[in-house]
Amino acid sequence: MVSGNRILRPSPFSGRTAWARSAQTPLREFLRTETGGAAVLLAASVAALAWANIDTSSYERLWTTVLSIDVGDAGVALDLRHWVNSGLMTFFFFVVGLEARREFDLGELRERRRFALPLLSGIGGMVAAVAIYLAFNGGRGSAGGWGVAMSTDTAFALGLLALVGPRFPDRLRAFMLTVAVVDDLVAVIVIATVYTESLHIVPLVVAVALFGGLVVGRSLGNRAGIVCATFGMAAWVGLLKSGVEPVVLGLATGLVVYAFPARRSSLERATERFREFREQPTAETARVAGVELRSATSPNERLQQMFHPWTSYVIVPLFALANAGIAVDGAFLARAFSSPITLGILVGYVVGKPVGILGSSWLLTRLSGGRLRPPVGWAAVAGGGTIAGVGFTIALLVATLAFNGARLEEAKVGILSAALCASLVTWLLFRATELLPRRLRIRGLLGTSEPLVDLYVDVDPERDHFRGPVDAPVTVVEYGDFECPYCGRAEPVVRELIREFGDVRYVWRHLPLSDVHPHAQLAAEATEAAAAQGAFWELHDLLFEHQDALQPGDLVAYAEQLGLDVERFTRDLREHAGTARVAEDVDSADLSAVSGTPTFFINGRRHHGAYDIGALSAAMRVAGARATLNPVG
Repeated sequence: MVSGNRILRPSPFSGRTAWARSAQTPLREFLRTETGGAAVLLAASVAALAWANIDTSSYERLWTTVLSIDVGDAGVALDLRHWVNSGLMTFFFFVVGLEARREFDLGELRERRRFALPLLSGIGGMVAAVAIYLAFNGGRGSAGGWGVAMSTDTAFALGLLALVGPRFPDRLRAFMLTVAVVDDLVAVIVIATVYTESLHIVPLVVAVALFGGLVVGRSLGNRAGIVCATFGMAAWVGLLKSGVEPVVLGLATGLVVYAFPARRSSLERATERFREFREQPTAETARVAGVELRSATSPNERLQQMFHPWTSYVIVPLFALANAGIAVDGAFLARAFSSPITLGILVGYVVGKPVGILGSSWLLTRLSGGRLRPPVGWAAVAGGGTIAGVGFTIALLVATLAFNGARLEEAKVGILSAALCASLVTWLLFRATELLPRRLRIRGLLGTSEPLVDLYVDVDPERDHFRGPVDAPVTVVEYGDFECPYCGRAEPVVRELIREFGDVRYVWRHLPLSDVHPHAQLAAEATEAAAAQGAFWELHDLLFEHQDALQPGDLVAYAEQLGLDVERFTRDLREHAGTARVAEDVDSADLSAVSGTPTFFINGRRHHGAYDIGALSAAMRVAGARATLNPVG
């Protein structure tokens, strides 16, 4: 095998590229949408407060307007506020369930033991917040509103965390997403039981049966969407008629929609069907191609792409507009901030949540002897605990079920005040963390837990082609295809990163996508023929400079240009001497669930998202920082 540290030629790089923008992953897209949605949610909350104080009567008149949908003698009649709270918010919980299931199938929680800590931390945060609320309201009629102080607003908390949080956000947000989903799940159970005034068994049984039909209906191919939507709407009506808050249906439905990475075999079938459509552009070949394209991506990802922007930018802000309006004056504020309801909610969220989450995480880490620990540092856990004090959406939903009149207004003041204070405390905490010495700051944010390793076959310096020091603290593995235009665009980025960081080991592994790049397999074998003569990287560079000329004659000409033994090179190429070596890389790609190119792994962890200089540099800095905390050997 060949390794080397040849001086690399400068390459022009124009910043962020179009292909980088399209390389978003579900979690990054989720977080990006949450950030934008938080701004819209904040604007809707301010608009609701302004409207309620300018013209209270028109605000209440609109949201108490009754809208009924009747089919024959049956129907549903709710005011607009309840259509938003119980109807549209079902889609919000559906998206939360989808993202939780994606993390459980593909993300940080695919290693099941890692689920225990955020699960118990979420429960600890809820218990502490509820305990503080009851300390203020014990023995009073308002004690029944303890559920208001329980749950974190997933959308608002993650959006605000993106604005005030640290520079290494993804693992913290994945942790916080799990904590928030635990909150949401428990909150939905509480809503469906504690705050259900009357329960009608027959509609409940019908709703459960319809939900079972929805789960079964997922396997019906093209008609699954229509069938599931029909069963879902019917189940929602059944829950409403039973007296159970129907938003529970959204979370339950999202949790049963599985996620999986795109399989190379599915992509190859989709490519073949699209090629057939290109040759015979008929309605039937278009339908078949569409079916194969959809089956290549998980239903979880497709549904998130469809619904998440609507929930973040429309449904949740509409919920805030319908529920956050409070007519405020000096006398009301004085009464509210002396009310045990307001104080219980405010202190429960701002103090109880961080104490419960941080304390539960620390206790579980100690009791497990360090086997279970947060995926981030303790400063980040504390920041996650403080931002969990944003209970806006679900807290308002529970408040509308638990209270009315003046008590409801006092609860709203506590909820809004807690969101403001929690955001401020989180910002102060992370700004203080930034003042720590670099090593302490990194440890506080990233922690010392080992990240999940996605690369199935470890790098072997005796086998793999690599550039850079063999013992470099950061190893970047790229699965690539010499005919892939995206790999060609990534190549100058990789070179610039090697120059910028220096102490990086860069490894190339073959993944020729022969179904779309007919010359890629032979090009890969040509580099192996060159490797046999000590010139792998020289030919590697030439092939990327001439991606449009990879015919056999071109490959032989490149060998001659490099001064290789052309006869030996040609013989190796003709006899496909490098086929087995290329096949080993392809097998390792399959084991690591790699289906497209370029795919990067940084210190064994798959890089998700854009492949531009900014995204890869940030990932490499995080890997380097972790390496300083956990040196190998």
